[in-house]
Amino acid sequence: MAYLDQNPELGYPLVAGLGLLVGSFLNVVILRLPRRMEWEWKRDAREVLEEPELYDPPPPGIVVERSHCPHCGHQLSWYENIPVLSWLALRGRCRSCRAPISIQYPLVELVTALLCTLCVWQFGFGWQGFGACLLTCFLVALSGIDLRTQLLPDSLTLPLMWLGLVASLDNLYMPAKPALLGAIAGYASLWSVWWVFKQVTGKEGMGHGDFKLLAALGAWVGLAGVLPIILLSSVVGAVAGSIWLAMKGRDRATPIPFGPYLAIAGWVVFMWGEQLIGLYKGYAGL
Repeated sequence: MAYLDQNPELGYPLVAGLGLLVGSFLNVVILRLPRRMEWEWKRDAREVLEEPELYDPPPPGIVVERSHCPHCGHQLSWYENIPVLSWLALRGRCRSCRAPISIQYPLVELVTALLCTLCVWQFGFGWQGFGACLLTCFLVALSGIDLRTQLLPDSLTLPLMWLGLVASLDNLYMPAKPALLGAIAGYASLWSVWWVFKQVTGKEGMGHGDFKLLAALGAWVGLAGVLPIILLSSVVGAVAGSIWLAMKGRDRATPIPFGPYLAIAGWVVFMWGEQLIGLYKGYAGL
């Protein structure tokens, strides 16, 4: 780690390359984890309802099964699975059936590589940089899943929260008490909004996964970072959500995923929260 800190011209390309590889894996998580969850829900529901067993083979696993074309099932060779380059070489189409390959694949890979490089630029190549990259990868996966399915899986949000709390035991980013209070405040704040909205309207204004994601972010940024995340995510969500609804020609009653906006705001506050708060205090004359 010290060698990479002293030779960043080697460290940054290495982290970017690893980020591309991890981004390729995150694409698998984004696409396959919701399908696995749905299959497990149906299986559990049949057991609870005591329905007869059906032949329902599980969807591909996240780690073992090789990548394949979702249209024709063609298994990808190693040279078809090189991050970004394979997509460009194939011109965004399957080599077997010529069906279009979603731009999500290279986009997730590039975003992961860029954000991880920014993490080590901000925190260095030690444990702080590694933890920041880990947080980033979780947030990229959660954002992708929420955008596609409006789900924020407990299998990602809860481990992310515990990782933040464990990091606080060694004071990696902050002491344990602010991290624990941040997790509690993150969950309680959005839960309170959800509860009040439900009492007033009889409808659920957001999913429970949003509470858990903000709790996880609170464990990483501490109590002082929770309010900036809420404010920043609300602004980003209002602007981006309005643009998205206008482009799709839908009304404001259309549900939109809030997780990506929480993830963006949480990552920004985690990276530059103190600077942002300092700018605000200077602007407000506090």
